[in-house]
Amino acid sequence: MSMKTLKVRTNQRAEMLDITDLVKEYLEESGTQDGQMLVYVTHTTCGVTINENADPDVCTDLLMALDKLVPWEQGFRHGEGNSAAHLKASLMGSSCTVPVQDGKLQLGIWQGIYLCEFDGPRNRNVLLDVR
Repeated sequence: MSMKTLKVRTNQRAEMLDITDLVKEYLEESGTQDGQMLVYVTHTTCGVTINENADPDVCTDLLMALDKLVPWEQGFRHGEGNSAAHLKASLMGSSCTVPVQDGKLQLGIWQGIYLCEFDGPRNRNVLLDVR
């Protein structure tokens, strides 16, 4: 068992950052050959997801669709004014788990792991737990 906190800086109000290489680096450091990698974000206005990492338009399209589904201004009551970010983060989820075999993440050929920012720019913590 081994855990690490990634420190990630986001640059925009809404963006999807490919953190796959950072997760792979940690897996290599851990020496784990077989098990699973948990990727968990410790914030309520960003999420984590696995999706295509070959075409950047996929992330653009996902962010656009989420904006249409949950527009920023809807008369929300939350005092901080970022309810849309909370809703989008809940839709994306706060974690993902990837199997590890022979020291490698068992992602599909087109898959990447993304930190999904909805209330940036901010400093974010992403916990990595490999077992």
